[in-house]
Amino acid sequence: MTDSRDEPDWKRRRRLAEVFGDVLPETTSDERDPESPGGDPGEEWLKAQVPPHHG
Repeated sequence: MTDSRDEPDWKRRRRLAEVFGDVLPETTSDERDPESPGGDPGEEWLKAQVPPHHG
């Protein structure tokens, strides 16, 4: 195993992403423009499928 102190930050992030996946976005919701599209299409579809009486 390599010594993590000698490992560049980008390599460490890539190695961790391979194991755990990329679970956090690069920007938070308060850093993004609320008007801009670009949300998760799956999330938008899921919200559109909610019946009116569950809203």
